Amino acid sequence: MTLGGLREPVRSVEPYVAGKTVEEVRRELGLETIIKLGSNENPYGPFPESLRAMEKELPHLNRYPDVSFQRIKTLLSDLQGLPPECFALSHGAEGMLQTMGKCFIEAGDEVLLPAATYSLYLEITRLMGGLPRTVPLTADFRADVEALRRAVGPRTKLIWLANPNNPTGTVCDGRALEELVEGLPEKVWLVLDEAYAEFADPSLLPDRRRLIAEGRNVIAVRTFSKAWGLAGARLGYAMARPEMVTVIDTVSEPFNANRIGLAGAKAALVEGRPSYERALAAILADRAWLAAELARRGCTVVPSQTNFLFFETPYSASELSRALLERGVIVRSCEGWGFDRAIRVSIGTTEETRRFASLFGDVLDDFRKGVRHHG
Repeated sequence: MTLGGLREPVRSVEPYVAGKTVEEVRRELGLETIIKLGSNENPYGPFPESLRAMEKELPHLNRYPDVSFQRIKTLLSDLQGLPPECFALSHGAEGMLQTMGKCFIEAGDEVLLPAATYSLYLEITRLMGGLPRTVPLTADFRADVEALRRAVGPRTKLIWLANPNNPTGTVCDGRALEELVEGLPEKVWLVLDEAYAEFADPSLLPDRRRLIAEGRNVIAVRTFSKAWGLAGARLGYAMARPEMVTVIDTVSEPFNANRIGLAGAKAALVEGRPSYERALAAILADRAWLAAELARRGCTVVPSQTNFLFFETPYSASELSRALLERGVIVRSCEGWGFDRAIRVSIGTTEETRRFASLFGDVLDDFRKGVRHHG
């Protein structure tokens, strides 16, 4: 059935393909024990401190949250070293990215992005009538900052850049990224998606604090979904110069963060910091262990600055992913990004990570022997 009246760009937008949920796999395969390592969630969240704070907030759900979000902006100011007026809140990082599209992209505007990155950038661009222009990754799976700089032209309005990048887990050269921002024309903005930045070596990241303080055309987007363990609470934020924050707040829907998510985030930032630090340390340690284990099994592992690993094998990613799914492990095939033999696996708990390594070893042995199991 064809629906009339829709904007033309809406007809061309592809739906976002999320990783499979535990409930989907249980319905499809009837498995009881399932490990979800396909959506880059924090297996240790929500932290106990966040849970207690969110439970206390339940009786107040008949009231809107504080529209100014002053308390959490003050906490974020302490965390990031920027004034509170440099922060804007949103329903998850996705909500902020959608707002970026509304703020900047007009029909016919050129928008730059890496060829293999978070797919929502492409769909937002198309939905707003923009003209996406992709730039290939470098040979070591990084966004090519120099190629993006060269691609900026008279019709360019926006650059989408995930750093660290999803699905490859890589970061750009921090100084090169700063030089890109410093050289942008007045009408061109960089949206720097730092959803995974907490898992990265800080020395490898650009100095977003300085760039924003200098009034550069950069908007850094963060989330409480990953390192802070609150993916289901849907809370994100942006850092930008105050004039841009005013625009973001004007374009965004009112009360664009929920009371439960705000309570959990504030608790995580204050009394939950020890829980956060323990979870972060465990994830980084298990990331290093799993990278070495996959390399030992003959996989090509891309060094990661995130809470997941991107690796290649000699075999079909979709077939390997299906074989793992039949054993109760959800991972992400990277075929959709153009990597037919690459898999992205999230770092779970230590127990989950060890179990994945064992089951993946079994699947790999079967593939080497020419054995396939389907359904």
